[in-house]
Amino acid sequence: MLSYQHIYHAGNLADVQKHTLLAWALSYLTQKDKPLSYVETHAGRGLYRLDSDEALKTGEAAAGIERVQREDWFEANHPLACAISAAQSRFGGACYPGSPLIATNLLRPQDSLHFAELHPQEHAALEQVLTSGNAKAYKQDGYELAQSLLPPTPRRGMLLIDPSYEMKSEYDRLPGIINKLHRKWNVGVIALWYPILTDNRHLKMNSEFNNLHLPRLLHHEVTFPAARQGHGMIGSGMLIVNAPFGLEEEANRLSELFEKI
Repeated sequence: MLSYQHIYHAGNLADVQKHTLLAWALSYLTQKDKPLSYVETHAGRGLYRLDSDEALKTGEAAAGIERVQREDWFEANHPLACAISAAQSRFGGACYPGSPLIATNLLRPQDSLHFAELHPQEHAALEQVLTSGNAKAYKQDGYELAQSLLPPTPRRGMLLIDPSYEMKSEYDRLPGIINKLHRKWNVGVIALWYPILTDNRHLKMNSEFNNLHLPRLLHHEVTFPAARQGHGMIGSGMLIVNAPFGLEEEANRLSELFEKI
């Protein structure tokens, strides 16, 4: 299914959680001089305008990143704040970077970046913003791309899996997929984002992940009010295999901020 477009939800509170942990992890990984690989299975368009009709229609960015910035959740040197500033310097103050631009703004010329996106319009838009020679967009199923690339070269690095969850079967598939990818790339940081919905359909998936006993598994969830009446998402979760040292502390700091919403 290819109906999902993130422009309606860009910059929402789920993005704040996901992108904070992603940016922090990538910044940590670049502290070593050694090059790294970064892979995304569901990249989206990479850049979103928060003054677009789609974004304004839902108001999710106003309740998300725009509120966060007003309340000064991040110091100017926080990795996410740096990535947002770099994107806005290049594309304008109404822009918000998706995870591909966050990664390209934080990673270095020696690093390799790979982004899968099947939606034709989203893929075309992604190619327009990926101007770095070390970043490549693939019009390919993201799980197939990960299977073909892992273990990547360079071997150290990170994989982000961020599906739309248009199909309920996604929750059933993911523990097996990630377990298989981890066996192929046991040193890689593998991060999964998932929504927390009113029907709690994520709980069975989480239980299955716990039974896999994956190494250094960081499990972080935040909750927040529904974006509007009848909206099913009331929280956001991240599961991170081989979580970098110190990321749990950043997650705990983030939890304290979300509790004040």
